[in-house]
Amino acid sequence: MATSIDPVCKMKVDESKCKFTSEYRGKKYYFCAPGCKRAFDQNPEKYLAEEKK
Repeated sequence: MATSIDPVCKMKVDESKCKFTSEYRGKKYYFCAPGCKRAFDQNPEKYLAEEKK
């Protein structure tokens, strides 16, 4: 089972069952809920900057 971390809420997401995804700069991101996807889509750099800390 491949998992990713939701960049917004930091929850583990099963990639094979995930319904909410976005692509940004050639990378696919997985989200636990539509609200997290929406927040990321509005300001992806905010969440990617937090990820790098």
